[in-house]
Amino acid sequence: MSRRRRAALLLGLALVLGALAASDVARREAALREQVGPAVDVVVARESLPAGRRVKAEDLALRRVPERFALGGGAVLPELLIGERLAVAVPAGGPVGEHLLEAATRAAGTPLRRGERAAEVVARGSPEMLVPGGRVDVVVTREGRDTQLALEDVEVLAIRAAARDGTGPRVAATLRVTVRQAVYLAAAGAFAGEIRLLARPPGDHRSAGAAIVGDDLTLSGGGD
Repeated sequence: MSRRRRAALLLGLALVLGALAASDVARREAALREQVGPAVDVVVARESLPAGRRVKAEDLALRRVPERFALGGGAVLPELLIGERLAVAVPAGGPVGEHLLEAATRAAGTPLRRGERAAEVVARGSPEMLVPGGRVDVVVTREGRDTQLALEDVEVLAIRAAARDGTGPRVAATLRVTVRQAVYLAAAGAFAGEIRLLARPPGDHRSAGAAIVGDDLTLSGGGD
């Protein structure tokens, strides 16, 4: 066998083995992704944070990790943590969730009833008008579409000021809602243009009914 033919055979064999190895790696990666899930964002501490520290924006960072290893019950947005005090110390790179906050231990005294959930939202609203134990209406504006009264007479479990974004005050609120309402609020937080919380007067539990404003500012539904 000539050297040229031998070299060609060796090259062909190397290509076949390389393709098999690449295919095997791809299969292993696919199997690993199936086991641990897709990558998700997790809020982590940039550096070691002591217990009792009031969390600042610069204390936090986002890290992408496999879904399987993501912190259960962790904050979806860093804004939900800013301004709160840590109940425990967090090491550098450690995940930071709302259950690590002092506010979480205080809220533990407010039990949820069967079928209820505590839903966290970052919304437009006045920190002075919204208080724990008060009730609110939730108004959702969908980008390029309409503004609607989404939820009425919802109890506020916890409230705090959130970081401003240049267009007005925002709050991070924990609301007592049903499972379906919690799912809706999660979707609204991800896809809606804006969520706004309207404080209700004490003792006012009347329903305003459906109220929707289109992009032409025409109001439909509603009683008042």
